[in-house]
Amino acid sequence: MTPAQTHLVQTVRDRFGVRAAITDPADIAPWLTDWRGRFRGVAGAILAPATRDEAATMLGLAHAAGVALVPQGGNTSMVGGATPPGDGSALILSTRRMNRIRSLSPEDGLAVVEAGVILAALHEAALGQGMRFPLTLGARGSATIGGLTSTNAGGTQVLRFGTMRALVAGVEAILPDGQIHDGLAALKKDNRGYDLTQLLVGAEGTLGLITAVSVRLVPAIAARAVAWVGLTSPENALTLLRHLQARTDTMESFEIVASRSLDLVLEHIPGTRAPLESRHAWHVLIEAVATSPEEEPSALLEQLLEPVLVSGLVADVVIAASEAQAEAFWKIRDSLSAAERASGPAVQHDISIPVADMPRFMIEASAACEVRFPGKIASAFGHLGDGNVHFHVRATPGADWDRFYAEEAEGITRFVDDLVVAAGGSISAEHGIGQMKLSELERLSSPARMTALRAVKAAFDPGELMNPGKLVRLALHPRGQ
Repeated sequence: MTPAQTHLVQTVRDRFGVRAAITDPADIAPWLTDWRGRFRGVAGAILAPATRDEAATMLGLAHAAGVALVPQGGNTSMVGGATPPGDGSALILSTRRMNRIRSLSPEDGLAVVEAGVILAALHEAALGQGMRFPLTLGARGSATIGGLTSTNAGGTQVLRFGTMRALVAGVEAILPDGQIHDGLAALKKDNRGYDLTQLLVGAEGTLGLITAVSVRLVPAIAARAVAWVGLTSPENALTLLRHLQARTDTMESFEIVASRSLDLVLEHIPGTRAPLESRHAWHVLIEAVATSPEEEPSALLEQLLEPVLVSGLVADVVIAASEAQAEAFWKIRDSLSAAERASGPAVQHDISIPVADMPRFMIEASAACEVRFPGKIASAFGHLGDGNVHFHVRATPGADWDRFYAEEAEGITRFVDDLVVAAGGSISAEHGIGQMKLSELERLSSPARMTALRAVKAAFDPGELMNPGKLVRLALHPRGQ
C-alpha cells in the first residue's frame, strides 16, 4: 500500500475497529476478480463501514488523502465494474456490513433497505409481510441492493415493472467528499432541480456511494403459471408475445432461449432436463401471475396458448403442473450464464435494440459473426419483451482462455457493437459499462453524450477517486489504466 493508503487504513481501524479495515490477503483475494474471471485487480485493503456515518467518515478521509475507492457489494458485475485497478492504486469499499432493512411498509408499498442487503433477503422479508420486490435475476443470492441500484439492474420482470430505476423511490448516498445526500423520502412530486436520485442510479459508484435505497413493493403473488414453449424462430416468438400482451396484463416474464444455450445448460448444470420431448430451434419461458386467490393464471395461459398451438405458430407447449416443475424451468433460465462460463471462454454482449427489430437481429448478427470469425459460435438469450438480449460469441471449442481474450475478444466486441449501433441500439442494456465497455462507449457515443457524462463526473468527482476507470474517464490516461 502507499503511505496514504496505509495511514487511511490505520485511521479507520483506530476509529471503527479492526472489522472496518480488512488487510489479510487471504480475505481480500476473493474480491479482486470479477464474476466471469476476466478482470483481476490489486487492493491492499477493504474498508467495510457498518453504518452510513462510518461510510461518510471513510469517504471524507479518503478524499482528503487522495485515496481512490472502488465501491463493491456482492461482486456480481458482468463488466468488471467492481474490480479494483491492477496497479493497487485504489482500495475496495465494501457495503456488505450495511445490511439492515430499516423499514418495510405494506401500507405504503415501500421498503428502506441498506446497500449491503442481499436481493434474496429482501424478497424473503417482503413476502413475510404479504408483499414482494418485483425484480429478480440469477444472482439474487449474492447481488446486493446497492449494486443493483448503482448498475440500474434489469432481470426477468422488466417486462411488467421496469428496471431498478423504476423501482427506486429514493436514495441515500455519500458524495465523494464525504457529504451525505439524504434522498430517501418517497416524494411523488419534488421539483428542486436536478434529480440526484436518478443521477446516482446507474452511475456505477462513480459519483458517490449509495448507502440505502427506498424501493417500491407490490402485493405478493397468490398463484403463478409458468410455461415452456418450443418454436421455430424469434419472429414467431415476437408474434406470440404480441398475442399474449393484447389479451392479458398478468404476464411478467417472456424469456427467449436459443437451442444452443439450452444445450449448454443440459450439459453443464446438474439436475436439469429438457422441458419438451422434441427438439426445437428456439424456446420461450413465460410466467403469468395472479395476486388474488380467485384468479387462475394456469387456466388463462392454457386458454391463450391453445389457439397458437393449433395454428402452428408454436410447435409445442408445456405448462408447469407444480411449483417444483416451474422452478425447474426457471433453473434452466437462471443457469444460462453459469453454463456458458463452464463451457469455455466467450465474449458477452448485453444489448438492446427496438423490440420489433430484435428477432431479425438475433438471426442475422449470429450468422454474420460466424462468417466473420470462423469456428466461433454465436447465440442469444434473454428478455425479448423489452428488447434486451444477451448476445454471446463463444470461442472455438478447446481454445485457451487467456489467448482468446487477449487476441480475439476485442475484435469480436467491436464487430458486434457496430452491428448494434447500426440497428439503432445500445451496447449496454442492463449490465452497465464498468471497465469492459469503457473504450467502446467512448468510441461509439456522440460527442454530446460524452461531454455531458464527463461534465457530470467532473462536477462530482474531479479527482477521479470514486471507482476510477469505470463508466467514464476524464483524463486520457486515468488512474489505474
